[in-house]
Amino acid sequence: MEKVIIIRYAEIHLKGKNRSYFERALATNLEKSLKGLRHELHRMSGRWLVAAFDEARTEEICERVGKVFGVHSYSVGLLTGSGMDDIFRAALAVAPEEGTFKVETHRAYKNYPLTSMEVSAELGGRLLAARKKLKVDVHTPQNVVYVDVRENGSALVFCKFLRGAGGMPVSTSGKGLLLISGGIDSPVAGYMMAKRGLTVELLHFHSYPYTNEGAKEKVVTLAKLLSPYTQVTRLSTVSVTHIQEAIHKTCAAELNVTLLRRFMFRIAERFALERELKCLVTGESLGQVASQTIEGMTSSNAVVTLPVLRPLVGFDKEEIIDRAKEIGTFETSILPYEDCCTVFLPEFPAIKPKLSYIEEEEKKLDVPALVEEAMGTVETIDL
Repeated sequence: MEKVIIIRYAEIHLKGKNRSYFERALATNLEKSLKGLRHELHRMSGRWLVAAFDEARTEEICERVGKVFGVHSYSVGLLTGSGMDDIFRAALAVAPEEGTFKVETHRAYKNYPLTSMEVSAELGGRLLAARKKLKVDVHTPQNVVYVDVRENGSALVFCKFLRGAGGMPVSTSGKGLLLISGGIDSPVAGYMMAKRGLTVELLHFHSYPYTNEGAKEKVVTLAKLLSPYTQVTRLSTVSVTHIQEAIHKTCAAELNVTLLRRFMFRIAERFALERELKCLVTGESLGQVASQTIEGMTSSNAVVTLPVLRPLVGFDKEEIIDRAKEIGTFETSILPYEDCCTVFLPEFPAIKPKLSYIEEEEKKLDVPALVEEAMGTVETIDL
């Protein structure tokens, strides 16, 4: 009898002949998440088992496993033999001392000599005899003892299903570039795309010295908080101070943010293409701020050829905040450090600027030279 963590997946089951590819990706990501902890990872049909680990670190292992996309649910349980005596010993070890309970059995091994109902009845009777304060309640029990009889002469016994992160394993849907600010939205956008299997690299724009080192460290912290979900290992930064100064000096004030975002998209696309990334990801939500109108998004899209994914486009702010709290980024995101979009912010930014007007104003700038200068400021931080 051995303590194990039982990992189940759901959506991967739908992948037909490609299922093994997704299973391997999930196993790779589980190994990455458990790096530094003693463990063994074993495949069991439709399951992965974490075994041979330090039981004192069970909670830490569960926390890490619970953040791996592709994991539907997981349980701390016991791996034992499939004989009734072995299963009973394991059930006795996990069963409560008192209260109501029932036994629920699943047989992956259909040639097992007892049916699922017979296993449950047999174990229930033995547990009642061993624990005098237990009572059976098959409708609304306080506790459930789960038994999973496997094909290889083994059985899994446990009491709880813990919810996993869901989604698809990171790396199974290609690679993209997340434009990450220090705000609430972009970390959530990166989380949501990683949940669909996208590997995201991170690019942050700063306006030092108008924004300080604290703003940069805030983004580094956000990147580290995202890392258990996204598997990201590095963050790149680029300065747009010179671009903002040129826009502020030369162009119509109401277009400061709109023109800056067009430069950000140009720089992001060039950065992405150099790294063979296939899309850009932003935290934009339709109508949330002046630059996130249809006209504003159209203006940004007009300067790039890569697809731009906006997973939060239909979310309201409360929904985004709720998700940020759930994944642990909210408290860092609301720290009072300014990002580059608040520098030279006009009193009345354009809400629905015409593309022709934007392009006319942009002609006042040496766009290629400004982009080239920005690319020379790229720095990469190892997370």
